[in-house]
Amino acid sequence: MGKSVDPSLSHVIGFLGMRIDRETELNEPSFVPLMEDLPGRKSLGDYVFERLKEAIIRCEMAPGSRIIESRIAKALGISRTPVREAIHKLDREGYLKRLSQGGFTVASLTRDDIEEAFGIRSILESYAARLAAVKHRDEDLKPLEDKLKEYEACLNNGKIDALHKINTEFHDMLYALSRSPKLIKMIEDLKGQIYRFRKILLSEVSMAKVSDRDHQRMLKAMKMRDPDKVESLVKEHILRGQKLVLKKIDA
Repeated sequence: MGKSVDPSLSHVIGFLGMRIDRETELNEPSFVPLMEDLPGRKSLGDYVFERLKEAIIRCEMAPGSRIIESRIAKALGISRTPVREAIHKLDREGYLKRLSQGGFTVASLTRDDIEEAFGIRSILESYAARLAAVKHRDEDLKPLEDKLKEYEACLNNGKIDALHKINTEFHDMLYALSRSPKLIKMIEDLKGQIYRFRKILLSEVSMAKVSDRDHQRMLKAMKMRDPDKVESLVKEHILRGQKLVLKKIDA
């Protein structure tokens, strides 16, 4: 029987979507990326970057977790070049923090990060909602209603872990009705940081209920085609979230 997997690599296996032959020694790498998940035009570096980023924004890798290039490359059974490419891209985007002694850790969420992210969100997303209130067709609102019913069903059944995904989908659907590709792209670029905050916001039932109430009011204003009201509600919703997150991290 081969050696057991190095505990320092166990988290790498999970979020990178790895396979391992348990009969093989670790120093003879049998770790391979699931290449069926790798689109033909996507480089291995991009693949590693996206999987690492996803793990970070979904909080599968906690702030402060060590990210060491050589260990990830060894776990994957690939050269260090694509891993280095992925790590440096994550560093540039603010998801990692470089250590003075070498290597990286998952970056923590600072007050400045939170205030900046929510400030930008309040402008972009409230404007997208304003446009959506004007440009939507009546039949466009049915999917939003269905998404809120799904949210409430999970909330009533205690499925708190499912709420952040449904919440993100509701916001995505609402902003898509703005029919502004450039604006939607700007919101998408910020989504990674937003997702991390939403997990904090929806981790408690009381917070999740407040979010549900806000969404119901947004939908009502959409039905009334009241752009001023929708814009105001979304901005208020986002800035309330900012206060809650800051309060939680200060606790």
